[in-house]
Amino acid sequence: MQFPQKGRGPDELLTELESLKAGDVPWAEGRVFAYIYDAGPVAMQLLKDAYSSFLVENGLDPTSFPSCLALEKQVIGMAIDLHQGAANAAGSFTSGGTESILLSLKTARDRARDLYPEISRPNIVIPETGHSSFFKACAYFDIEPRSVEVDDETYCAVPADMEAAVDDQTILMVGSAPSYAHGSVDPITELGEICLRHDILLHVDSCVGGMYLPFARELGVDIPDFNLSVPGVTQLSMDFHKWGYAAKGASSILYADGDMRDYQIWSWSGWTGYSVVNPTVLSTKSGGPVAACWATLQHIGREGYLELVETCQHAAASIIEGIGRMPSLRVLGRPKTNLFSIASDTIDVFALADDMRARGWYVQPQFGFSNSPANLHLSVGASNAPLVDEFLADLGECEASLRERDVAGLREMPEDMKVLFLNGADDNLLEVLERATGVDPDKLPERMDSINNLLNQMPAPVRDKLLADFVNRLYSNA
Repeated sequence: MQFPQKGRGPDELLTELESLKAGDVPWAEGRVFAYIYDAGPVAMQLLKDAYSSFLVENGLDPTSFPSCLALEKQVIGMAIDLHQGAANAAGSFTSGGTESILLSLKTARDRARDLYPEISRPNIVIPETGHSSFFKACAYFDIEPRSVEVDDETYCAVPADMEAAVDDQTILMVGSAPSYAHGSVDPITELGEICLRHDILLHVDSCVGGMYLPFARELGVDIPDFNLSVPGVTQLSMDFHKWGYAAKGASSILYADGDMRDYQIWSWSGWTGYSVVNPTVLSTKSGGPVAACWATLQHIGREGYLELVETCQHAAASIIEGIGRMPSLRVLGRPKTNLFSIASDTIDVFALADDMRARGWYVQPQFGFSNSPANLHLSVGASNAPLVDEFLADLGECEASLRERDVAGLREMPEDMKVLFLNGADDNLLEVLERATGVDPDKLPERMDSINNLLNQMPAPVRDKLLADFVNRLYSNA
């Protein structure tokens, strides 16, 4: 791609942009069980209009754009109210769950530096089901992550094991409400008691559930206590752009004690330019995401969210019930909401994902790790609900076909490849993968099952290196 010599007309450019979407997952058809959160055409149009109305406003300087400040304060106020924060609770609007988690750990680290100078090697205690963004934050901020195994049946954190991992260098513990992979809600009340005993912070990761669980509880779903009202909970992350149906780029980090936010803010005037004060990671930022979020929350309201959650709950329950009638499939853990994963001891779940994709459905493959086997994740949204019967019919046919074909999927890696992969001795693992599978490592093939089965057998660090190399090539301009 070369820089254009002459400009082109808007119509031509918009047509080309639309054509680029041809290879994307068909989210508008309600056949995608990940990534997309759709509250319907009216809400979607409002989202676009509200975003556009604040597209060029800059949230960098709240004194120049007080409109962005007012919108953020109202959005955060609604979030605190939803999660039963006290009068002194505070928070910040962020670009996503990853930024919220980065800020939470940065806050915990800087607080420890200020109050506990004897902590020289800070660590956090996190269940193995904890989101990868915590490990990313640890890598960014030089914090040790202590990963703790979870219960084999529920995939929830085990309080005694979490407490055993705490030492005099621990600054924070993590619990999920719910965890993404299995939809399990950790025992936050018990984790809060541990944190109070050891005088450490407790982060509740409710990025995927913060705009869902409160309404599910109101509908009578048995959700354990998890929000800012739980003793010991000091901070909570919550995405608006998931089940809040806001535009992408809308999340939050909330603190039970607003004074904690002091450690989050970064300011600098030690240069020749203007003084910079950043409450969050981003500096310059469009007012579009917060405006679209504000409009969506106001448009849907509590009654609307209750209806959406009820729709999702019924759809998820119907799918889980249907899966229970399929001999080779099982649901992992004991999910209570619309997030869950399915696994199999007899058929290849990666082949099942590809077979379903050939029929126009997208379910998300997840590799096995620790006590969680290879599985397929589903996030069941309101847009999926009208298609549940069709989805189950196709899933049942694909499952039966795989049983008849006896495709176990647990394909053993060739021995010569196994030596290279397991030892991680070859710097060019992509070429090794190409030899093992016969596919071009620079682009995705039509089917991924053979590659996913090889990746599933690799140790996580080797797999991570290979996937990082692959993504690096995808973004190459060569």
